[in-house]
Amino acid sequence: MSDEYNLMDSSMPKQPEPYWRDSANVERYPALENDLEVDVAIIGGGISGITTAYRLALEGVKVALLEADVLLNGTTGHTTAKVTAQHGAIYHELITHFGEEKAQHYYDAQTEALTFIEQLVQEENIDCDFSKEDAYLYTTTNRGQSKLQDEYAAYQKLGIRGELLDSVPLNNVPVKSALVMRNQAQFHPLKYLAHLVKKFVEHGGQIFEHTVATDIKDGDKPIVLTQNGPKIKAGSVVVASHFPFYDGGGLYFSRMYVERSYVLAAKVPERECPDGMYLSIDSPSRSLRYTMRDGQKLAIIGGEEHKTGQGINTSYHYEALEQYGMELFSDVSIEYRWSAQDTVTLDKVPYIGRISRMHHNIFVATGYRKWGMTNGTMAGLLLTDLILKRNNRYESLYRPSRFIADPSVKKFLSHNTDVAKQLLKGKFDQNERHPEDVGKDEAAIVSVNGKRAGAYRTTEGELHVVDTTCTHMGCEVHWNEGDRSWDCPCHGSRFAPCGDVLEGPAKKPLRKV
Repeated sequence: MSDEYNLMDSSMPKQPEPYWRDSANVERYPALENDLEVDVAIIGGGISGITTAYRLALEGVKVALLEADVLLNGTTGHTTAKVTAQHGAIYHELITHFGEEKAQHYYDAQTEALTFIEQLVQEENIDCDFSKEDAYLYTTTNRGQSKLQDEYAAYQKLGIRGELLDSVPLNNVPVKSALVMRNQAQFHPLKYLAHLVKKFVEHGGQIFEHTVATDIKDGDKPIVLTQNGPKIKAGSVVVASHFPFYDGGGLYFSRMYVERSYVLAAKVPERECPDGMYLSIDSPSRSLRYTMRDGQKLAIIGGEEHKTGQGINTSYHYEALEQYGMELFSDVSIEYRWSAQDTVTLDKVPYIGRISRMHHNIFVATGYRKWGMTNGTMAGLLLTDLILKRNNRYESLYRPSRFIADPSVKKFLSHNTDVAKQLLKGKFDQNERHPEDVGKDEAAIVSVNGKRAGAYRTTEGELHVVDTTCTHMGCEVHWNEGDRSWDCPCHGSRFAPCGDVLEGPAKKPLRKV
């Protein structure tokens, strides 16, 4: 990836901001200032952490929820918010690698999570734009057509209600085949989770924002250490921080990789925006759904995934989605743009459960592969049962210590070979530019005393110069033009222009030069 870019020439918003965060009110909470002892400490204020906290609080458990930034500002706040068991063309693959029983469990778990959300919305009258929708996979290629036929055969084996179609209600898309899964759903994730947060607090739950957990001291009652000093002692700890901030001997950095994908929210002609949720299985991927705003449909257009820190100028991904929108609709007015970061496991099934065989009261939830609304909800249901020592039929499916030889061996080798390549890449760059050469709202790899550094000058003229060596495992970060961040191509850590950590697994900021 090139490390020097010009401003993108586009009519879309200059700064990324998800529609969900701009259209919901989420309460703010103080930082942790004193040592605390609770039954369960949960690290991470996304759908996994909040659902787990909510469920435990209802059972009378004393829970503290810690968030490094503010609630719902991570992947949950940047999702497309499809609530569905149709996670791409996954079921043929699951049958191949896990067998029919485990594939059936995966489908049942997603359906159970969808049902949990739907029933909670109805019972508590949550105003979160929840609607039942059909979900469509589609392809424009012969190869994709064969893939959908295999997936349909998997649906039939598992008793999934689906139909093969030769068209979908999308304008100007030359669809060759489509596979529909009926009665799925979509919602406004932050409005839904803001309700769970409120109920959690009403049941005695405690929330601490701007509280960075840095380590866990294991024991009969683990102790969570925080960046500013206060500690939390707990009977159990849940690591729901997207990429686990604490590894616990599980070697998660070697068993997952991180992808970014992109989303636009656009005003389009009402009559041209169809009901339903759509996902292309071709490459590059394309996703479409709608959400209601002020009684009118707002199109949510997504896709363009790639490994974090690798690939072309990230601004081009937004432009590619804008072009896709222009092909679908006669008029497109982009009102929001944002990107999301997702972790992918070796076998594509999340890791939810005890963080490793060595730890009986430290749990993890990660690796949702872009399908966090149902998997994150299921994490809350499963972890609640495990913490309260109840049986759960999905425990073995999601068990983090599992190792499925096919495809895990191949994926493990390819992922870690790529990490080794990225670790060396950029170490010996020769850079002629100097920090003073960098213009306003521009970033570049520069030379400072003969060493590689990253420079960014704000629109106000303030210059930030940082060491480009990632503080996680030493890879060289690259500039992300679309989101104005330094991204690590090895394990997906992201840093602000000033070097502060935006997303882990890195815990320490980039060193200022």
